[in-house]
Parts: sequence; structure tokens; C-alpha cells
Amino acid sequence: MPDFEQFVPQLTADGSFTFTSQEFGEDFHSHYGAKQESFLKFAVPTQLAARAQKPALRLLDICYGLGYNTAAALQTIWAVNSDCHVEVMALELNPSVPQAAIAHRLFDNWDYKYNEILTELAYKYQVRQDNLQAELLIDDARNSMKFIQQSGFQADAIFLDPFSPPQCPQLWTVEFIQQISSCLDAEGIVATYSCAAAVRAAFLSAGLKIGSTPPVGRRSPGTVAVHSESVNAKDNCILPPLSQEEQEHLLTRAAIPYRDPQFHDAADVIILRRQQEQQTCTLEPTSHWRKRWLLKNAGAESVPRA
Repeated sequence: MPDFEQFVPQLTADGSFTFTSQEFGEDFHSHYGAKQESFLKFAVPTQLAARAQKPALRLLDICYGLGYNTAAALQTIWAVNSDCHVEVMALELNPSVPQAAIAHRLFDNWDYKYNEILTELAYKYQVRQDNLQAELLIDDARNSMKFIQQSGFQADAIFLDPFSPPQCPQLWTVEFIQQISSCLDAEGIVATYSCAAAVRAAFLSAGLKIGSTPPVGRRSPGTVAVHSESVNAKDNCILPPLSQEEQEHLLTRAAIPYRDPQFHDAADVIILRRQQEQQTCTLEPTSHWRKRWLLKNAGAESVPRA
């Protein structure tokens, strides 16, 4: 039997629960609301409700975790079109995490009617139904991404939800995001909670266009990314623009991306490589950018409203 003692449900502000990762020293979700994150940071930014009009959709859920993002996606899609055939490829390193979510009955307070699907996926790693084909790949996500790329899988929506870049840099590198780009459908959308300059720079390096999504439960926004061609070819593919502050952030040393040339380096090696590149680059120190915008924002707040 899996050891679930390390996964103790933590109540979040919207009434849903999350876990704390002992390995990474971070919660799987913010304390503002685990459930709302899955909808507002992933299902909504990838426009699943509008895309559900299609007869079929393909989803790539990177860092499946408790299963919330896939759960929110299925609920969103089938609420619009119960006949939409969904294909899910989910990536997770530790199978005990989704199993613990089922064992602790964390979906009960969602009033969620697809528990059987999530249970089967957590324990059997695959689900086959008339309108669903889902597979949970248990491995280092870098290995799983190689497999998915080789399979020719092209996702309409990709959820990028690892732990933070300082804790899990191997899943935020230029090389990993290039793999993501290669598995993204021509009109697909990637969504992530991170607005880190290093992450956004990696998206740009992979040839993707990026936009900023509204903050959910915290001050910082998230990020969406699409192929450049989809922006140029489709009038309705309008990305939420980056603010001037966010654009200037991409011109600082914070925008030096994480790199993993051999696609198997340990986290500390990847972090050290980036630190060395930052020390030798000629970009503006991030502290200068931060101070400048603190002063600008303070000045804006001091201007009386008419």
C-alpha cells in the first residue's frame, strides 16, 4: 500500500484542499484556493469552454499532482459539450500524490461527478471510455515529454504546473519548453501560473508568443503562450498584452533562462549554470528594474484621483 501519511490535506480559502510537498518544500496550490486555481489559471486561460464546441480536444497536463487541473478541464469541456471526445496525456513523477487525493476524498467537496475517472487514472494509469482516452505517465517529465513528442501528440491545451522554478528548474528550461512547443497544436494554448522572466524568456526562445493572465489569489499574473503563426493568422487569437513593467522585466538578468542541454541535469547544476550566465551577462540588474518600478508605482498611487 502507498504511504499517504506524508500527504496531509490542507484547507484553502475556497474550501478545497491541497497537500504540501516534503521533497520540494512547497504547497501544491496557494492557500487562496486550490480549486479556483485549476479553473482560473488553466481551464479559463486555455479557452476550453469555447474550444469544447469541437468534436475532440487533446490535453497535456504536465505535473498532474492531485489531478485538479485535469478535473477542472473535463468539467469545463463536458458542461458545454458532453459529446466532446477528450484525450488526456498527464505527467507525474510521484504516483502517491494523485492516489492520496483519492484516498482522502478531496473531490467530494467539489460536487464532482467524475470521481470514477480520476480514481481509475490514479490507480490504473489509464482510462478508456466512449468520450475519453486518458493516460497517466509516471516518470521524470523530461523522459515523458520525449515519449509524447515521438508519438506525434499535438495538444489543444497544455497545463504547465511544476513546483516553482527555484525548486524545480528542470521543468522550466529552454529545452523543456522547446519540447512543449513541439507538442502544441498550431492553434493550441499553453498556460502556466508563473510570470518569472526566466520562464517567459524560455517561451520566447522556443518561438512562442506570450501574454499575461490575471492574478489569481496573489499579486503576480500567470502566462499564456501560443505559436506565432496562430496570432498572425487568427483575428480571434488575441493574447492579453504584457504591461510595460513586465516587458522591461524581460530585459533584466532575471530573464536569463534555465538551461539543460543534455536534458537530464540535476536541479543544482541547472541553477548554477544560470547563475554563472547571469554574472557574465550585460543585462540590467534586476534590482535596478525593481527599484525603478517601485518608485513609479508609488508615485502613481500618490496622484490624487479626480
